[in-house]
Amino acid sequence: MSRDERVRSYLRLTLADGVGAVLFARLAKAFGEPAAVPVHSPSLLRKVEGIGEKTARSIADLDESLIDEELAEAARCRVTILTDQDDDYPAALKTIFDRPPLLYVRGALESADAIALGVVGSRRCTHYGMEQAERFGQLLGRAGLTVVSGGARGIDTAAHRGSLTADGRTIAVMGCGLSQTYPPENHAFFEQVIEQGKGALLSELPMRTAVLGGNFPMRNRIISGLSLGVLVVEAARRSGSLITAKEAAEQGRVVFALPGRVDSPLSQGANQLIRDGAILVQNLDDILEHLEHVGAKMTPAPEEIAPQPLLPLALDGEEAALADALTAGALSLDELVAKTRLPTAKVAAAMTMLVLKGVVKQKPGSVFSRAR
Repeated sequence: MSRDERVRSYLRLTLADGVGAVLFARLAKAFGEPAAVPVHSPSLLRKVEGIGEKTARSIADLDESLIDEELAEAARCRVTILTDQDDDYPAALKTIFDRPPLLYVRGALESADAIALGVVGSRRCTHYGMEQAERFGQLLGRAGLTVVSGGARGIDTAAHRGSLTADGRTIAVMGCGLSQTYPPENHAFFEQVIEQGKGALLSELPMRTAVLGGNFPMRNRIISGLSLGVLVVEAARRSGSLITAKEAAEQGRVVFALPGRVDSPLSQGANQLIRDGAILVQNLDDILEHLEHVGAKMTPAPEEIAPQPLLPLALDGEEAALADALTAGALSLDELVAKTRLPTAKVAAAMTMLVLKGVVKQKPGSVFSRAR
């Protein structure tokens, strides 16, 4: 089968109403491959788990001229359609349970994009959030990591811009088809990314799919799936960014969060992630050290070589006792409670302050070690 024929066989299913990534995978598994799916037999289609009468009829009744229209629209917009069997399909994305069977790509994906970090946050954000998103976009881009985000207003756009400013690469995963630009004010910026060969716009959705609220949560799994980890810069308690963080954790990616003001509603989500075990981030090193062998090969930006603590190093009695307990090596939160005989709540609060002061570093699983 030629590549063009394979793309058509995929579109024959993905353009049918009701067929998403999970049902597509079930159909392909049941009949061996997408091209072998009996698209004109609703009775056979209904034997596949999750395929009811409505979806079976939608597949059987699809007007195949829609496939030609979709291919023509992709060509008009200079969009490449990748199947999950293509060599250019991102390897990291193939590891997730509900990987998109098709990826629409405007721009170019490169092998370097395998070393990527997702940066997400609120559309309605503070000046601090925008400033930090752009800062980390720059630092990550300068270190050689591709910045992946959702192309939305606020934190997403700031992270994309920061990466481009540092001559890095960036990928925007869209919640609509690539026939349109959303948000519209980012059109010139997205064109700049593509024309300079510094990244790509991606979508799993057919070309003319409108901007709908329900599409955005679905694309979050792609942001995390493309990435080694996800950094949440600023997020309210019900922010969609927390969905991305949840997807990242379920996919085995590292979840990072930037601490914010305790009295700001826009920081509650990120602060809660830290409380629940996300890695607290102050500088680039906090990210690189948790990316295992990949992080060790990255080159920190000069600013990050000697990070300064955010707060003075004066320690109260409980903080000093906890810091001393780590002298012999790393300990978990429970081990610190047992060793110091302090209440769990006080230990958790004190460890957060020690991390902020740069005295202690936090590792996955709420394990702590001395930073100096």
